[in-house]
Amino acid sequence: MLLTDSRADDVQVVSSEVLARGHVWDVRRDRFEFGGDMLERDYVDHTGAVSVLALDDADRVLLVRQYRHSTGFRLWEIPAGLMDVAGESGLAGAQRELEEEADLRAEDWHLLLDIFLSPGGSTEAMRVFLARDLSPVEHDFVRAGEEAELKPEWVELGEVVAAVLDGRVQNTVTANAVLAAEAARARGWSTLRDPELPWTGRAAVRGERSH
Repeated sequence: MLLTDSRADDVQVVSSEVLARGHVWDVRRDRFEFGGDMLERDYVDHTGAVSVLALDDADRVLLVRQYRHSTGFRLWEIPAGLMDVAGESGLAGAQRELEEEADLRAEDWHLLLDIFLSPGGSTEAMRVFLARDLSPVEHDFVRAGEEAELKPEWVELGEVVAAVLDGRVQNTVTANAVLAAEAARARGWSTLRDPELPWTGRAAVRGERSH
């Protein structure tokens, strides 16, 4: 059986309204017909995001620890950020985030994963890139708020995988990215994809903020 997620073009939204407008994303309510019934669902209308698993020549992963207020935890994460620049591609967004959060640029980019972070209640589509052949870069971006305390740590890929599997690292994106990278490494990196492939997941989600 070939497993492929598919767009549900047969489900038509009858009405959609914004219940609350936020600083970064909104909460939206849709009414739609499904299986002969009229259903109503609320969800976070998200801009989408990108993340970067930066890997050095020793197969060490770049991690940063960031305070996430909704959890009350400082979480170990790979660099990531919102797709909040109009017209920016996923790859360009990832390159920007790597510079802003880690002061790095990469010459070698591949697409590692496309995921929906919380499909039960959010439109957030995340594209995860693998970045290699790294070098320092200077920029004028000033990290503020929770990002002001970011400090990079380089940890061997296998060690991060172990931390995910025993529950020491719980960030969704980091867990998905390092497990995918470990699987890709075991396959000689043959599963890596073109970083400029169309981002169909983000293009197809419900809501308006994601388009």
